[in-house]
Amino acid sequence: MKKALKITGYSLLTFLLLIGLYLLSAYTLSRMSTDRETVADADIPIYILTNGVHTDLVVPVRTAQTDWSTRIPFGNTTGKDTTAQWLAFGWGDKGFYLETPTWNDLKASTALKAAFNLSTSAIHATYYRQLTEDESCHRIMISSSQYARLVAYINNSFLTGADGMPVYIATNANYDRNDAFYEGKGSYNLFHTCNTWANNGLKSCGQKACRWTIFDTGIFYQYRK
Repeated sequence: MKKALKITGYSLLTFLLLIGLYLLSAYTLSRMSTDRETVADADIPIYILTNGVHTDLVVPVRTAQTDWSTRIPFGNTTGKDTTAQWLAFGWGDKGFYLETPTWNDLKASTALKAAFNLSTSAIHATYYRQLTEDESCHRIMISSSQYARLVAYINNSFLTGADGMPVYIATNANYDRNDAFYEGKGSYNLFHTCNTWANNGLKSCGQKACRWTIFDTGIFYQYRK
């Protein structure tokens, strides 16, 4: 009995130490930043947007380079608002997106699948008519060449069909009238979260970002310090 209790105690202590190391690493690396590329022609605005937990990358619906409405049709939203000027992209666990409208709906099975790389991913695309900068929304100016890299990064995050178009997910789990879900590539896990995806998107286009982060607070810390 004593041996069993000792093994249980050591196992619990090891688990708690691993959790502590994980959180300490997440905090420390999120406060360390990558260098921002210096360009002379940063004339394209993008945004980072958080709901307090999850970070979206927001881009113009149309630029000279890309018309996102041709790949993410307005018709896939219930509102079908063609006057929208901005499109927010968020990557995450498909189960969280489609089965967990509120934290009260979170199931242990969904959380475990997400944490241990056992689920598939989805991309949440939301159209906005306008955005206002505040504590949860920050504008970043980038160049056309940087934007091209960001476009490639976002496009490469979609699972596409035989026609090369993002695979639309027909669901009633939409958050409002201006959003839609699409199949994503990769899997959510403890080391690659929705915020890691957004942070890597900033890195892809040469912007200031965390060395590594799992939380939205790390990303926004880089733009508030």
